[in-house]
Amino acid sequence: MDEQFWEDRYRGRDQLFSGAPNGVLVAEAAGLAPGRALDVGCGEGADAIWLARRGWQVTAIDIAPTALRRAAAADTTGRVTWTHANLAGTPPPPGAFDLVSVQYFPLRLESDHTALRGLLNAVASGGTLLVGSHDISDLPPGRDNDFDPADYYHPGDIAALLGDDWTVLINETRPRTAPAPPGTHHAHDTVLRARRLR
Repeated sequence: MDEQFWEDRYRGRDQLFSGAPNGVLVAEAAGLAPGRALDVGCGEGADAIWLARRGWQVTAIDIAPTALRRAAAADTTGRVTWTHANLAGTPPPPGAFDLVSVQYFPLRLESDHTALRGLLNAVASGGTLLVGSHDISDLPPGRDNDFDPADYYHPGDIAALLGDDWTVLINETRPRTAPAPPGTHHAHDTVLRARRLR
């Protein structure tokens, strides 16, 4: 799932995603006081724009330039910085964000957890980490593709790596609040919400 993979996906359709913000983000961030947010894997920008309209100053990163161009064209808030970045090589600035939102982002497992630790370090003291993902138990057996969910972090994996600097507020599986994307079987989300204590 490198830059070329995502560029091909975005270029293959006029719009890849629904244009609506992710339900996990809406449910968990609606009550947070606005500050500085990092939207990881922002795609065409629905989450970043939703946050910006609620007063957040957002850094939205994605690996696909086509997605970022579409997002920037839809943004009327002036509160989003659209950034081309690959987390595998460029970690976000440490302690810079009151909210780090990671919604359905395929972050590949690493033995040293370098990219993940970069994301965790980006959360400011008192800030929130919010991770939403598909529940892998919804995936049909015998999938005929190259994607193996075991190769990627899931919210529970991340929760297990958080140390004493964190308090886990939510670590659960819940029904989706919106219909699954066409052609998929995703009926449940797994959600991690954690607050950095120091």
